[in-house]
Amino acid sequence: MDRIKFVAPVLQDNPSGWGPCSVPEQYKDMPYQPFSKSEKLGKVADWTGQTYADKRLANKYSSQFSGGGQYAYFQEEDESTFQLVDAGRNPGKTTRNKLKIGTRNMRRNRLTPGQINMLGKGGKMGNPMNRQPPGQVRAGKWNARSNLRKFDHKNQVQMKKRDASVFIRPTWKVTEEMEFSRLSKLSLPSVVEPVDIYKCGALDFYDKSYDRVTCKNERKLARVDRVFHKVTTTDDPIIRSLSRTQGSVYATDAIVATLMCATRSVISWDIVVQRVGNKLFFDKRDDSEFDLLPVNETATDPPYIDDDPKNSINWPKNLALEATFINHNFSQQVLKQGEEPYKMGEKNPFISDVKEGEQIASVGYRYRKFDLADDIELVCRCEHDAVIPGPNGEIQFMNIKALNEWDPRFSCGIDWRQKLDVQRGAVLANELKNNSCKLAKWTIQALLAGSDYIKFGYVSRVHFRDSTKHAILGTQQFKPKEFADQINLNMDNAWGILRFIIDTCMKLPEGKYLLLKDPNKPCLLLYDIPDGTFETDDEEDEADKEDDNDETEA
Repeated sequence: MDRIKFVAPVLQDNPSGWGPCSVPEQYKDMPYQPFSKSEKLGKVADWTGQTYADKRLANKYSSQFSGGGQYAYFQEEDESTFQLVDAGRNPGKTTRNKLKIGTRNMRRNRLTPGQINMLGKGGKMGNPMNRQPPGQVRAGKWNARSNLRKFDHKNQVQMKKRDASVFIRPTWKVTEEMEFSRLSKLSLPSVVEPVDIYKCGALDFYDKSYDRVTCKNERKLARVDRVFHKVTTTDDPIIRSLSRTQGSVYATDAIVATLMCATRSVISWDIVVQRVGNKLFFDKRDDSEFDLLPVNETATDPPYIDDDPKNSINWPKNLALEATFINHNFSQQVLKQGEEPYKMGEKNPFISDVKEGEQIASVGYRYRKFDLADDIELVCRCEHDAVIPGPNGEIQFMNIKALNEWDPRFSCGIDWRQKLDVQRGAVLANELKNNSCKLAKWTIQALLAGSDYIKFGYVSRVHFRDSTKHAILGTQQFKPKEFADQINLNMDNAWGILRFIIDTCMKLPEGKYLLLKDPNKPCLLLYDIPDGTFETDDEEDEADKEDDNDETEA
């Protein structure tokens, strides 16, 4: 049997460059025959990708290392002696009445500025009588003037870097970082019904005539001069006395709701945590903006525009002040004035701070104790805004809140004066999208207090350029538990988040800490801060006076 011999090929070594050093013997005298231009074959080393004018075939035969560099290849000009013999076209293919890819629908989609203002719902041409002002598009369309500057050439939103709610000193050390992805998976089911420890305050009755308010018979929002108390946890004399005998964790309903809805928040906020022995106190800073109501916090296009001046009425802080002003006045205007209020039990514990001639806002306080298992008992101060008589003559409690419209152009094209009476569900759905965190916190506050109803008022500016005059366009009422199901609010997860934060703080040594929502990341940061941080000047002055008195007596 003959064996087949293997002849090793000759390998050429080119130490000074790339490619072969010489032409092989079998190809030495063979003339070069270029490909016909009608063939769909690329060059052997087409690294530039510029051989074909048709963009569909640009990357068909090009190398993946195209783009220049040390391997850049530049094709030389064709020889002048070359002549095309077969200039005929392929009879099976024709380009008559055929547009290029990417321009097939260009003529149909090209609109003049006048046609843009005549667009109807779904992109069809609408009635010329329904034309909108320049820069404004009908329902379902976005404002091109305000959104074009927010997108780059890759259609990606340019995120604005937000500032933290408090200045973070470089000496503060992060002890714990809680990511929202972890918090959203927590759950604490079957929290038992709370126990009422103390009741105080007086509540006015709700005026049912405001349920008949519509956009056609709107009412002017009046200014109500009443005093609102937003006392923090450690400054509450009732909580101070209860902390000696009952509970291990103390907070207000606003603080608890903020912690429970942490995963829905976008803007930065902070809460002071004090660990004293085996007890935990959650406080707000005295000079913080914790009680201000944010506007369009969770919207796709929030009011954070770089070129808007800070003194503009649509600046985020000014919108928050306006929303807080509306909420306070609306919650008192819709009550019956001059009638005997319903007394919860004891008198308002903060009435001593009221000056002569001032009136206290209608509010009822309910101090409740929640058992969170494992010897963790939460003492929370909850609030009611009003009462109404029930069907059987019993007293039912209500929380009253106000939603405000500041500019219809930034509300997905939903104008309240046109949609509220006929499509109230669409208006509420839009508010749920733009203010998801705020509505969730209001719902949790109503659930913590045990309110029977939560009343929403729709308040809009008389003119969108004036933030001082407002009108009430309508109201809407829900039961807190049913509304929580509608907005997909999982209370088991909310209790799980609160319990996780409490357990994390209980493991820390005694001292003062700061829980901060990161302004640009979905996470919570827990800082270890000195004990004297955020102390007010009044407390320091009182401490100095006490020291002076002690020295004088000595």
